[in-house]
Amino acid sequence: MTATPLTGAEKDSLHAFLDKQRDVVLWKLEGLGEEDLRRPVVPSGTNLLGLIQHLAAVEYGWFCFPFGRETEPFPFGEWEDGMQVPEEHTADDVLAYYARARSAADAAIADLTLEDTGTAWSGETVSLRWVLLHMIEETARHAGHADLARELLDGTVGYLPRRGRAAQA
Repeated sequence: MTATPLTGAEKDSLHAFLDKQRDVVLWKLEGLGEEDLRRPVVPSGTNLLGLIQHLAAVEYGWFCFPFGRETEPFPFGEWEDGMQVPEEHTADDVLAYYARARSAADAAIADLTLEDTGTAWSGETVSLRWVLLHMIEETARHAGHADLARELLDGTVGYLPRRGRAAQA
């Protein structure tokens, strides 16, 4: 699990906080099979694999697109379909897409300054600082969804792994 620094440079701290939330989301998937990863836990149909698919798309959409960096096309159907992963795509496909999106986002973070600006999909100007803050918010929000989804699936609870395993309810 990524440690968050108590002191240091702003960009490094923001990146570490984002990485920690990314790690939490992935930890919530550990030990689950394909069926559980796709199991809807709320009436909207949201499931853990769909959350990862969504987070991957927004990593590309916020860290790459606004700054004119290369993005990978969304491979899972129509973006407007929400958090549903088409059956022909496996959990490994989605996790690999998320890993590539994180890598592309990390490269943008490394290459840009916090003051560098780009143009969001909405046409608004955004700074890398704003994007980092927004993605910490976005990823933490979905980490909370993953917390609840995992508890509903098998009772596993907790924010961080404890001695390598999840705390049980």
